[in-house]
Amino acid sequence: MQQWFPDAKLGIFIHYGIYAVKGIDESWAFFNGKIGYEDYMAQKSGFTASKYDPEVWAELFEKVGAKYAVLTTKHHDGVALWDTKANDLSVVKQTPAGRDLLTPYVEALRRHNLKVGFYFSHLDWSHPDYATILPKVDDPAEYRTARFSNRFAYCEPDKQDPARWKKFIQFHRQQLEELSTEFGKLDIYWFDGEWERDTEQFDMKGLRDQLQAWQPEAIFNSRLRDYGDYATPEQGIPIHPPTGPWEFCVTVNDSWGYQGQDTNHKSVRQIVRMFAETIGMGGNMLLDVGPYEDGSLQPEQIKRLEGLGDWIRKHSEAVYGTEAGLPPGLFYGASTLNKAKDTLYLMFFDKPFDQIAVKGLLKPPSKVSVVGSGAVLSHKTIGGLGETPGMLWIDVPEEVIDPNSTVLKLEFDHPIEVYLGAGRD
Repeated sequence: MQQWFPDAKLGIFIHYGIYAVKGIDESWAFFNGKIGYEDYMAQKSGFTASKYDPEVWAELFEKVGAKYAVLTTKHHDGVALWDTKANDLSVVKQTPAGRDLLTPYVEALRRHNLKVGFYFSHLDWSHPDYATILPKVDDPAEYRTARFSNRFAYCEPDKQDPARWKKFIQFHRQQLEELSTEFGKLDIYWFDGEWERDTEQFDMKGLRDQLQAWQPEAIFNSRLRDYGDYATPEQGIPIHPPTGPWEFCVTVNDSWGYQGQDTNHKSVRQIVRMFAETIGMGGNMLLDVGPYEDGSLQPEQIKRLEGLGDWIRKHSEAVYGTEAGLPPGLFYGASTLNKAKDTLYLMFFDKPFDQIAVKGLLKPPSKVSVVGSGAVLSHKTIGGLGETPGMLWIDVPEEVIDPNSTVLKLEFDHPIEVYLGAGRD
């Protein structure tokens, strides 16, 4: 794990591909039978990338406080955004866009000091050699269940062809070699589509070893199965944080790629809350946007990013250079700690009637102030017996409330200590 990752806090996910032409589910639209495969692929003729300018993306991402971005180089539909030599299925060869889209993306991110991430789907529902073997199961009767009924993913049990699967793995590795050697230094491999085959069938260990030989400083998400570096919970914030480094990936609305009917964009306040709760548990948030087919970003999604960025700039000291805050139950909100553990940041989301409370602090803070304005707040500890500390009450006047999330700064003379016991019996 590279230290920049847990320090990053915010990344931007970009789902961009031919699926934006009709504004339908990326890859899943044909896999689930919502649209025929030929009709899905007919979108290639409408993919122009005519306003594709990743410099605009990168400038916005840097402005809102993101430290990295991840672009879908190839989704499950198999359509590559670069000039792959492994086959002809790319936007370079088969769409009006007619050019490599990865190089300008990488160059723009580097100009804006953003780490470079590539999303890549292990599976490929368009490749003729992909649906040629089955994963191992305990009971062969399971092959007759609905799980194995989709022709894009699996073959019939009596039609398995290991030789063709070997050809697919060669194709898979060739594309990853291109991504690893043709675009300079990469920081993140963000894999997906690992669930349809076994770890051994993909040879995930061998794959990681090869990728590290090409990109020694890169990190890998957990969808390299047993060989990833960090967990990637998706769409729902975990109740308890995963063990080790992690990242919560979530969409601005309900869709990964552009879908015109999806106007259910989360409010800035909702996004700020998700972000605060994520960093309060020690994770990063990877916030997804879905550009139009021409490459421009949806205005409503730009507004959400800018709103989040405004909040981050105002409260940056509570975001960057911090780690997970108080254990659950000590404060009803999110919190972070500075690395010296002598400054605690409390983030609450609702307007208090008069005060907020913190439990379990063995020693009271020497000062409490409002991040962003510096206003000093009065506070006192009430109660406590023996080793069980009292409750810290902080006065919060209405004029210091932030509409998205108010952040308080508690400064201590020594590293913070908390009590997690059951009290006197």
